[in-house]
Amino acid sequence: MNTISQPARRYLYELFKNICDVILSVFIIILLSPLLLLLAFMIRISGKGPVIYSQDRIGKNGKPFVIYKFRSMKYDAESGSPMLSCANEERVTRIGGFMRKYRIDEIPNFINVLKGEMSVVGPRPERKYYIDQIVLKNPRFAELLKIRPGITSWGQVKFGYASNVDEMLERLEYDLYYVNHRSLWFDIKIMLYTLRPILKGKGL
Repeated sequence: MNTISQPARRYLYELFKNICDVILSVFIIILLSPLLLLLAFMIRISGKGPVIYSQDRIGKNGKPFVIYKFRSMKYDAESGSPMLSCANEERVTRIGGFMRKYRIDEIPNFINVLKGEMSVVGPRPERKYYIDQIVLKNPRFAELLKIRPGITSWGQVKFGYASNVDEMLERLEYDLYYVNHRSLWFDIKIMLYTLRPILKGKGL
């Protein structure tokens, strides 16, 4: 009996994953469109600043792209050097705190998925400012750039948000594990792990 080769299995996995990414992204954007319009209105009247916040990130093969999110912080909250979010973040607006609790602020990431810049599951994309620091301490970070970054990741569900470079290095080990063991069932597991805390309003 002929067996499918490893490269062929990997190709089929990536093909199926890309199709699922597009279908899921379109479904979520359409399903949540009334909520998205309401949130856009609330963000607009909550204070100065754009509804959609954009930021430069590094994607597959080190290619930069612009990630989209609903603005959850006060206008010009990061006017100096790049800063990572932390618990009890003072820069977050009231509506921003609610969105982060349920990770609603990241729904515009699905636009990045439709553009082919991200996947639903994959290591979260970082900024070059932090990548440069991480690579100095652990060059294996470059392995993450072999695949498209994701909206949710194994590092995100197992470790959570990182508030400094040392924590980013800890989370890196989980994402490296994903890169070397990724599969359809692993992706489904990560999505299920992501849903539980979001539905409880605990974010990730």
